[in-house]
Amino acid sequence: MATAATSTQAAVPTVGQPAPDFTLASTSGEKVTLSSLRGHNVLVAFFPLAFTSTCTAEMCAITDDYDAFAAHDVVVLPISVDSTASLKEYKTKYALKTDFLSDFRRDASRAYGVLNEERFYSNRAYFLVDRDGIVRWAHVEEMNGNRRENAEILAEIAKLP
Repeated sequence: MATAATSTQAAVPTVGQPAPDFTLASTSGEKVTLSSLRGHNVLVAFFPLAFTSTCTAEMCAITDDYDAFAAHDVVVLPISVDSTASLKEYKTKYALKTDFLSDFRRDASRAYGVLNEERFYSNRAYFLVDRDGIVRWAHVEEMNGNRRENAEILAEIAKLP
């Protein structure tokens, strides 16, 4: 007898706690595991959907400031529920510098407490993870049409040891 799988969503990670680990397919064709990036600062950036206006503005801004993130040894991991094929097309169309991660099964979105259960995509959220894998800053947008400016994110990055 088959049963329907049930999923539970975790709470949003608390600042000062270890970041939930994940392994996701990337637009480079490789799988990316958060814990394998220990030794680097990481910006985990969930966004609802590729090819939407706010998400595109956000990802283009990250590309514009790519060197500023790199100067602080920050690996930017944009994550959406889109397929890797869709994200590859998105990256190419807008000449975006960073690789994108596909959370097609929504496991990472659930682990970070940001899955919009009604619409089945992730809410816009940012998690700054330090070199030891600890969440140092977290922000979940109340409305997906809003986004943080890179200046605010870079100011949080500047506070890292």
